[in-house]
Amino acid sequence: MGIDINHKHDRKVHRKEPVSQNVYVRLLVKLYRFLARRTNAKFNEVILRRLFMSRQNRPAISLARIARQMKLKQREGKTVVVVGTVTDDVRLFDMPQVKVCALRVTEGARSKIVKAGGSVITFEQLAVEAPLGQNTVILQGRRTRREANRHFGAPGLPNSRVKPFVRCRSRNHEMARGRRKSRAYKA
Repeated sequence: MGIDINHKHDRKVHRKEPVSQNVYVRLLVKLYRFLARRTNAKFNEVILRRLFMSRQNRPAISLARIARQMKLKQREGKTVVVVGTVTDDVRLFDMPQVKVCALRVTEGARSKIVKAGGSVITFEQLAVEAPLGQNTVILQGRRTRREANRHFGAPGLPNSRVKPFVRCRSRNHEMARGRRKSRAYKA
């Protein structure tokens, strides 16, 4: 005789729709849900899944990163697809000619792309141009670039590079006991 498992608390933790009430995002979900169902292209499933994601999981990507990723020979002439924001990078001087599709593009980034002879399109325009994701490259920003990630871990431990939550960094703040021989011990 087996144990009767209580399934009252079981829950599947993956999104089936976006939490956002943004009308534009919801319309895109409708469109890509249709494309994911009616086409057998993995591209549409990936875009749909990313449209559901939270903002933390849709990090911004800079133009410098896009330019670096598109330098490869096999990516020449392909459309960059970003389910998120494309931001400007003031350190970038020579922007290659690229076609970018993104949820949002900052003004500085948009002007730099257009000035280089590229173009910015929306996801519904992409659905018309490449319904199966032909000639596209999906890119995303780094999720660990958040300032909060710098605090993850244990600060003060030997060889730890974790940023402590202190008002200011000085000898008096989290630098005494355990940090110097004259104050009890040095770790």
